[in-house]
Amino acid sequence: MKKIVLITGASSGMGKETAKLLAQNNYTVYAAARRTEKMKDLEAIGIKTISMDVADDNSMVKGIQQILNIEKRIDILVNNAGFGAYGAIEDMTMEAAKYQLEVNLFGASRLTQLVLPEMRKNKFGKIVNITSVGGKLATPYGGWYHASKFALEGLSDALRNEVKQFGIDVIVIEPGAVESEWGDIAMDSLVENSKNSPYKTAIDKMAKSLKSTMDKRSKPIVIAELIKKGIESKSPKARYAGGFMAKPTLFFKWFLSDKMFDKMLASQMK
Repeated sequence: MKKIVLITGASSGMGKETAKLLAQNNYTVYAAARRTEKMKDLEAIGIKTISMDVADDNSMVKGIQQILNIEKRIDILVNNAGFGAYGAIEDMTMEAAKYQLEVNLFGASRLTQLVLPEMRKNKFGKIVNITSVGGKLATPYGGWYHASKFALEGLSDALRNEVKQFGIDVIVIEPGAVESEWGDIAMDSLVENSKNSPYKTAIDKMAKSLKSTMDKRSKPIVIAELIKKGIESKSPKARYAGGFMAKPTLFFKWFLSDKMFDKMLASQMK
């Protein structure tokens, strides 16, 4: 029997590649995003697309019910929708900060609530939360993005130990630098939020440093394959890391003291 998968943020990047990969491997895939017009290529290969805004509760409830009405179950949820709002913490409005958490944290949490009853009933489920290397370490001028991903890491740990008694696995995927619209959006927001900032000189240096690594980013298929590996494992690991510099960065964060890690970060942003 084909497994039923819902993937959010499937209009581009990792979400779109994951939808394609799983559809090619005998899964029934529902790809969800706000921009349904960007998923026409997925429809052409038999993937079902639905409109969903993970910052809108009614949209999420409606989308889940739409799938359950047709399929009667959702076996796998991939919480991939997210974005990065960058800027100095002093410069960011609370409205922008709350929206960052609304999308990256509360949207994933609400969808998880909505799929769990059927998963418990079926004694099977896989919940995949896409966090980031930035859920384990924080760089300057990304405070609210990192806060959302740190929180999703902690939420995933708690959830994993709550639902394993029902045969449900919670898997965290920690991408490093991966080709996607995310990087451009993050850089655009960083520039926009720092136009008149006292941090502008340092931010300009950081933006220049980040742009110099753009061509080194991994292809999104790297993360799609990690997701497939995790959901197909009978005993998946709690975390999988992949993408450009993911594993070395996590190692240095684990190995170095906070002061030493801060110095290493600073040396990369001159």
